[in-house]
Amino acid sequence: METTTTYFAEAGRDNTAETFRVAKRRADELGIKTIIVSSTTGETGVVAADFFKGYCLIIVSHAFGFRAPNAFSMTEENRAKIQANGAVILHAPHVFAGIGRSVQRKFNTLQVDDIIANVFRVFCQGMKVIPETAMMAADAGLVRTDEEVIVIAGTNRGSDTAAVVKPANSKDFFDLKIREIICKPRP
Repeated sequence: METTTTYFAEAGRDNTAETFRVAKRRADELGIKTIIVSSTTGETGVVAADFFKGYCLIIVSHAFGFRAPNAFSMTEENRAKIQANGAVILHAPHVFAGIGRSVQRKFNTLQVDDIIANVFRVFCQGMKVIPETAMMAADAGLVRTDEEVIVIAGTNRGSDTAAVVKPANSKDFFDLKIREIICKPRP
């Protein structure tokens, strides 16, 4: 099989439209109907919900209380717009953070999940978020672990990384497969 990978000169939100375009093209070529998009404030989620109409779209965001106690990172306005377009929103703990992050903060020591996350960041920030959000969606029962999905993530705001992924539940992390890198920033 031969396919192309798009590389962006810079990371960031300026690549969102092209990331969505190449991800949608690859989803259509492979017959994939499930798209996972990371979005913290919901800004990227709103754009994705409009762009990926007709797909099973899952917007994955931070867990309740991630940025501040008793608060969501996603605005209510963006949440309403995303849901109005038929997308599902998942707020869940980061697979590579969870309890390990608490231990790391308390005892100033690296945890296995920190090491795994940093290995993925060698590729780019989005490559860390891609397997993480795929497992978060699988753990929530929103995607199957025996079907490929397209996962889209980014650096800070917007989207700049996309991949074809066979998800796994977090307890089965090593069963997760990143089958193709569709696009990413070139560090």
